[in-house]
Amino acid sequence: MKIYRESLSEMKKIVARLTEQTTDLEIERRVAEIVENVREKGDEALKDYEKRFDSISLDEFKIPVAEIDDAYKNLSNEIKESLLLAKKNIISYHEMEKEQGFIDTNIPGIIRGQKVTPLERVGIYVPGGTAAYPSTILMTALPAKIAGVDEVIMVTPPQKDGINQTVLAAAKIAGVDAVYQIGGAQAIAALAYGTETVPAVNKIVGPGNIYVATAKKQVFGKVAIDMVAGPSEIGVLADKDAKPNELAADLLSQAEHDVRARAILITDDEQLAQAVSDEVTKQLKTLPRKDIATQSINERGFIAVMKSVPEMFELMNTVAPEHLEVQLEDAMKYLSLIRNAGSVFLGRYASEPLGDYVAGPNHVLPTGGTAKFSSPLGVYDFVKKTSFINFSKESLAGDLKAITTLARTEGLEAHARAIEERFNQKEN
Repeated sequence: MKIYRESLSEMKKIVARLTEQTTDLEIERRVAEIVENVREKGDEALKDYEKRFDSISLDEFKIPVAEIDDAYKNLSNEIKESLLLAKKNIISYHEMEKEQGFIDTNIPGIIRGQKVTPLERVGIYVPGGTAAYPSTILMTALPAKIAGVDEVIMVTPPQKDGINQTVLAAAKIAGVDAVYQIGGAQAIAALAYGTETVPAVNKIVGPGNIYVATAKKQVFGKVAIDMVAGPSEIGVLADKDAKPNELAADLLSQAEHDVRARAILITDDEQLAQAVSDEVTKQLKTLPRKDIATQSINERGFIAVMKSVPEMFELMNTVAPEHLEVQLEDAMKYLSLIRNAGSVFLGRYASEPLGDYVAGPNHVLPTGGTAKFSSPLGVYDFVKKTSFINFSKESLAGDLKAITTLARTEGLEAHARAIEERFNQKEN
């Protein structure tokens, strides 16, 4: 891995350059064409794209319930128990995110409040290209169910040998209401606009490749989306007492996702930096997905050696990584220094894959520096909030002057008259 030994100010410039998000105008154009075609032609367009992109001819998009049930019945006990453990922990964590509305009656004659309402139907996108992700189904569907969403629709790319059986079983475990074998930008368009067989949803969530992310961005406004997710990222903060072999394994755990994934180590120890770089090279040799991980490490990974622990945290806050590991002694005491990160893993035994699978916090996280203003997927993503007010005649009379003054200050005479009319007519 490339090792930088620059000043903090210079490293911030380097990080900005290395983590800059760019827009591919050609991909934007292609996706716009796909979205518009699906919007206009529905199922016909979906069938055409699946045949063109995946070389698969589909008569039906919806997976029969019996096929999903069979996948669950045939699932090995080991995998089933693992998924059920993950489900248990995801539910116990996300149950704590549930929000209640409120009613304020502290002012006589006035009732104010907020109503929290679940979305009616949401779509979850589950990638299915170079790997299968049953964990993503649990992470996206379970918070929606906890929020009280009426219907959860899942889409995932079709496969020549059929949809991965563990993926189908996970859909049943998570309580998904329907599964459709559609992938890519066309799947996002189908969820946004609906087709003859795919129902339109209120919100689309879940990770995907650049075409999926671009499609989500383009349909935003027609539907809500969770985020425009980019490639996976991991940032690790470590000192001389950390174990190079463990750090290297953690960095590679994200590098193996995608050639565009980013793995970053920031340390204050020169020897550790070199040891981790050497260990990454060593571990890459035996990694099944070594071609993907190698390209990711060579093109996007790096190590930065800083002068102090405070500098390490300041630089990492600039990175704002999707996943952040703090491999320092008594790691919990550093939590207050972390301002920007999707999910934080504190201490030697909180390795990033723990969060991917069974810890409970969501693994759908902000990427590309968006952790500076975004949050992990949660129950709060599947509800909407509505404010309400109720005024007595006396309370409105008390505020009449202020309302009409502000309305006329803004040049909105009808606003002012709408209030005054309540007092200008005889009561029946």
